[in-house]
Amino acid sequence: MKDEALFDKIDLHLIKVLNTVLNERSVSRAALRLDMHQPAVSAALKRLRQLAGDPILVRSGAGMVPTYAGLRMIEPSASILRTAGMLFSDAKSFDAATADITFRLAASDYLDPVFLPQLVAEIKTQAPRCQIEIHPLSADADYHSQLAQGLVDIVIGNWNSPPDDLHLGRLFGDEVVCLVAENHPAVRRGWNAKNSADWLDAEHIAPMAMHPGARGVIDDYLLGRGLRRNITVRCPHFSLMPAMVASSLLVMTTGRQFCERAALSLPVKILPCPIEFPRMMYYQLWHERSHASSASKWLRERVKAVATALRKQ
Repeated sequence: MKDEALFDKIDLHLIKVLNTVLNERSVSRAALRLDMHQPAVSAALKRLRQLAGDPILVRSGAGMVPTYAGLRMIEPSASILRTAGMLFSDAKSFDAATADITFRLAASDYLDPVFLPQLVAEIKTQAPRCQIEIHPLSADADYHSQLAQGLVDIVIGNWNSPPDDLHLGRLFGDEVVCLVAENHPAVRRGWNAKNSADWLDAEHIAPMAMHPGARGVIDDYLLGRGLRRNITVRCPHFSLMPAMVASSLLVMTTGRQFCERAALSLPVKILPCPIEFPRMMYYQLWHERSHASSASKWLRERVKAVATALRKQ
């Protein structure tokens, strides 16, 4: 009870006066630094002395010095002020240059293969003390739950119809094309609407489901039109799929931007898809719990900036 009664008499302003007086070792200089009148600082110091049962600061020659008890109070009072400053700092502003937090992203590797490397470079350049965790979007990862629990800050991927219970920011759209080996028969004869059945019957490679029950944007669209393609290979690593295509008769159907990156280093060709798909739309999603966070806002702005820069390349 005695400690609780003592605690009730201490406020944050009193701690600030204590720390300032101990560091300045002068009531008058502390008053200037605190923008207070000197009698008000003297009155606060009197209260502190009564609470501590110690003079805290005593005269020594022409100046003042902390007592042993006062010396022990310097770091704890500084720590209290630092911690108090952190309580509401994120709600007001985010200083990337000095921030020391962890950003957690869940991202699909369906993205342009340089997107995530450029995003990491952008974050680390502007916020060098921050840490970054990149989580995969996989069948056993419930990104709704991860966002709601704060396990990830944002989710980046493509959806035909993004969830309406989450905040979203549109990043970019991309044309759906086919990627095949340069010696694939379709390179010679081509595909069009008249022989789309040949495309459906060809051997396709597709990613694993992004979450339980998901078919993916390509197969969802086909199913809505009563069509089904012949998927013979499924791979959890989207970035490895172009290399598999390059040495086989497999067909990969995805965004042009991803395929163009692959075509720079592999013996593959990009072909128009015989079935006209809507553009693949990429978004970043986030939960209401992080919507007002200045740190999360800053992260979302970086994601948007990198996406915009890639569109212009």
